[in-house]
Amino acid sequence: MNLSVITYTVGALTCLACAVLLLRGYVRVKQQLLLWSGLCFVVLAISNSLIVVDLVIVPQVNLYLARLGTAAVAMALLLYGLIWESN
Repeated sequence: MNLSVITYTVGALTCLACAVLLLRGYVRVKQQLLLWSGLCFVVLAISNSLIVVDLVIVPQVNLYLARLGTAAVAMALLLYGLIWESN
């Protein structure tokens, strides 16, 4: 197995773990910023998973725009949470 595959997979799993922890915190304390941060990390985990799919599983298919689009959606979610939901 290539070292880059391991690196991309660990990045996706780390984002997913952060999302789970943030969303668990939201369920416990109902702080809106935790929700938006958790959703951001869910979409970042999807974006990182697309890197694995794009570069390792189906390298003949270009998913560059999909990866950038999902990362932009993730940042938009976090930006929304930081601007309109923080106290």
